[in-house]
Parts: sequence; C-alpha cells; structure tokens
Amino acid sequence: MSASLQLGRFAGIKVQIHWTFWLLFLFIGFMVLSNDGSYADLFWNFAFITALFICVVLHEFGHALAARRYGVGTRNITLFPIGGVANLKDMPENPKEEFIIAIAGPLVNVVIALLLWMVVPLDQFLVDDPEMLEEQLVSINAQNFLFYLFAINVALVAFNMIPAFPMDGGRVFRAILATRMSRVQATKAATALGKFLALLFFLFGLFSNIILAVIAVFIYFGAHSENIMIQQISLLEGNDIEDAMITDFTILKPDDTLQVAIDRILSSTEQDFIVQENDNVVGILFMSDLAQAVREKGKQTVVSEVMEQNIITLNAGDPLPSAYREFKRGNKNFFPVMDNGEIVGVLDMNNINEFLTFRAAHDY
Repeated sequence: MSASLQLGRFAGIKVQIHWTFWLLFLFIGFMVLSNDGSYADLFWNFAFITALFICVVLHEFGHALAARRYGVGTRNITLFPIGGVANLKDMPENPKEEFIIAIAGPLVNVVIALLLWMVVPLDQFLVDDPEMLEEQLVSINAQNFLFYLFAINVALVAFNMIPAFPMDGGRVFRAILATRMSRVQATKAATALGKFLALLFFLFGLFSNIILAVIAVFIYFGAHSENIMIQQISLLEGNDIEDAMITDFTILKPDDTLQVAIDRILSSTEQDFIVQENDNVVGILFMSDLAQAVREKGKQTVVSEVMEQNIITLNAGDPLPSAYREFKRGNKNFFPVMDNGEIVGVLDMNNINEFLTFRAAHDY
C-alpha cells in the first residue's frame, strides 16, 4: 500500500500527499479545541492550512516548470507536514540554470503576495495600537483570512531565501559561488553554511518551535548528503562506464527456474541477473523480486514469469557520472552495459562504491 495519496497529474507532474501530512490537521484540530475554540475556528484554521499548502504546491511547480525548461523532469511533488518537495530527477550543473530553478519557487510566492496585496486592506491591520492588532489577529476568520495568507507568503519567501543549503536560498548561494569556483568547492562552502544555520535553527527550535527543530534536522542531513554526492560525482569525472563495469557475470535464460538463480546467489556474490534470449537482453531478475516469487510461487517457477522486462541499458563508452545519476534517479541498482548492441558487462551501485573507494584512495 502506498504511503502517499495521489491527487493526480497537473501539467504532467504527479502531485501526492504523504500520510504524515494529515497529522498536521490532527495537531491543529487538537490545539484549537483544547483552547476552547469553536467549530467555526476549526473550519477557518483548516481552510487556512489548505490554502497555505495550495501556495506550497504552486511554489514547487515553480521549481518543476523551471527545471522542465532545461530538460530536467520531475518525478513528483509531495506534501509533508513541514512543506512540499519537488522531486527533480536531476539538478543542472550550469550555475545560471540552477539559480533560475532555485529562485523560481520563491518568485511564485512573491507573485501570490503581490496579488493579495492588491486586494487585502493592509491599512486595516497596520495599526499602532497593539491591543487593536491583537484583537484583529487573535484567530483566523473571514475578515483576516486573506491578510494571514498574504503574511504567510511573505514569510515563505523570507524563510526559503535563507542561505541554508539545500533550501532554495542555499541553492541560489551555491549557484552564485559556482560562477567563481568549482561546483565541488561551491557545494562544500554552501554545505558548511547550511549545516551551521541548521544547528542554529535546531537550538532555537528546541526552546521555541519544535517544527523549526525538525526542519533543521532535514536541512543538516540534506546538506551533508548532497555534499557527498557532488564529491563522488567529481571523483568519477574522466572515467567511462567500461572502467568500472563488472565483466564476470551470470546470464540466465527465460526458461531457467528460480532454483538456478538461488544456487548462483549462494555460491557467489551475485544478487541480480541478466536474462538473455537469442543474444538479446530480454529482462533482469532482481533478488528482491526473486525472494518474493519464491515465497508465492515456489523455486520451480521460470525466470520469465518474474523478471523485469522494462529495462534501461547503459553504453560502455558513456561517462561514468551519467551512470551514477541514473542510479540516483530510480529504485533499481543494476544495469546491463552494452557495446555495439552486445552485452559486455553489468553495473551496480556496489561496484561504483568500490570504484569510488579506490579513486578516493588514489587521489588522497
């Protein structure tokens, strides 16, 4: 069962809600009712959260559509209790392109805020009397709903532009740095600043706002993860796929039984297998599919009933970083490597990690 509720596709991009998102409504409902709020208060708070996350979705579409302009697809846009994520398939290495993609999201909120500014009577809320202001904003209602929406969009712009990599502001910061130094150096500098700000957010959030502390954790580990990825891609530069591919591998036939694959797994370090018929690669038998099929159908099931037929092949002469990105795009970690229409090897993430280990040792 999927952990996310699919809302549909808009502009060809799948939008979904992670199951944890609904915890936000439970939390808001609890806070309103525990403070003696009415059902009307509950309605306006829920309406505001819904409107807020519509703005968040539009923000993420800003990133996704800007990325599409540069040939970068988006797997999906997912909503979480702490915000939304446009799951881009890649990020351009060109600093100008990354800058535009990163800034596109906050610019959407700028446009929304400007539109609201044209219809919201701001003078009504910009008063010098603190008591009057508190009375006007004590709770969300029909009179102040649009003002709250205006204010939250301004806040989204300000918060997202904080240079805490990998937030939007951090990516903008890296793109600017990358015009003056290498991408690896720019990422290292942006990551250092991002981690420092994440620690400040975490400490501040512990004493004032636990949600900010949670966001800080995501920022810290997100920065750390992307910094490692960029360093690894740098180590792979200058090498082709054939430099790292496995050349000693087992080929199965479609009519082989799963027992044949099991025997090979137990007698070697192989886990996934190429399936070939008449010198053509027709599928891949993944160990995860194999294990499930053995439980459900038995060991005498033929490979053709279990193998994955929708396969992606790599070319031996292509740059190795392109293969690394292919691994990062999907859930599969095993690809056949072709040369002039013939299979000459296979590549998995374990082998790339081994290659990285020796490259790092050599460079060190």
